[in-house]
Amino acid sequence: MRLPLTVHPFKGHRTQTVGWRFKSAHWVLGWANRLSPARALYNTDPQVIKKMSPSTTVPQAAHQRTEVKRARRKGDRPGELLSAALALFVEKGFAATRVEDVAAQAGVSKGTLFVYFKNKEELFKAVVRTNIAIHIGQWRSDVDHDTGDTAAIMQQCLSQWWERIGSTPAAGLDKLMLTEANNFPLLAHFYQQEVGLAGQQLIEHILRRGVLRGELRPMDVGHNAYMVMAILLFLSLTRSPSGLLPYSPNALDPQTYLSAYLETLMNGLKAKPGAGKTETTSV
Repeated sequence: MRLPLTVHPFKGHRTQTVGWRFKSAHWVLGWANRLSPARALYNTDPQVIKKMSPSTTVPQAAHQRTEVKRARRKGDRPGELLSAALALFVEKGFAATRVEDVAAQAGVSKGTLFVYFKNKEELFKAVVRTNIAIHIGQWRSDVDHDTGDTAAIMQQCLSQWWERIGSTPAAGLDKLMLTEANNFPLLAHFYQQEVGLAGQQLIEHILRRGVLRGELRPMDVGHNAYMVMAILLFLSLTRSPSGLLPYSPNALDPQTYLSAYLETLMNGLKAKPGAGKTETTSV
């Protein structure tokens, strides 16, 4: 049987003393707060202490900042995944690129990649649309609203192609499709529709516009558009050190080459003086 606290043979006196001192100090502080609240040494109300404590606001602010950064990071993930995928597709090819490698290069898990893209094929399509197809659509809209002459419009399109596609890693997608199209016919068809056919139709549209305005002579716009597309493909295949032409101080300058080609093209296609507007033939 445990003895009462006041007569405990070992700890009773110490416990009574400590308890008496604690209760006395609490009683004195409480009366001090009641008598002079403005001079109170401590506020003993737990609710007030909780509200006054800075530890309840600082973690909240830090948590809010973390949530903002997390939300911003989440919004950047699709773009980061697409950039990583483009680099790896161009470097390794479609077949050799693993989704695990794309996720790792983007700094996310494999599961996170599948949140945004169902599979590797859909990831590749998104890369093509983001880096090439979106520009072709924008150029078509620009041409429809441009009132300038055909030569100036063609010059602008070719220059923008080089700046946004030809001089970027996206140019390597042409080489990828040339080498792997037979192994992935569905992707090859997709690329042909989104890039090849869309680009072909854009060039045809510009040439046909020039003929209808009387700036260019009547022509087969389809085959002449093929000639323009062939030049762009040529530059895509030769722009890297591993391309068809070795790079050196006297190497081919793409912008100069495009300007020279356009001058030759426009001189060959321009309408003869006095020729009126006419219809065009197409394939």
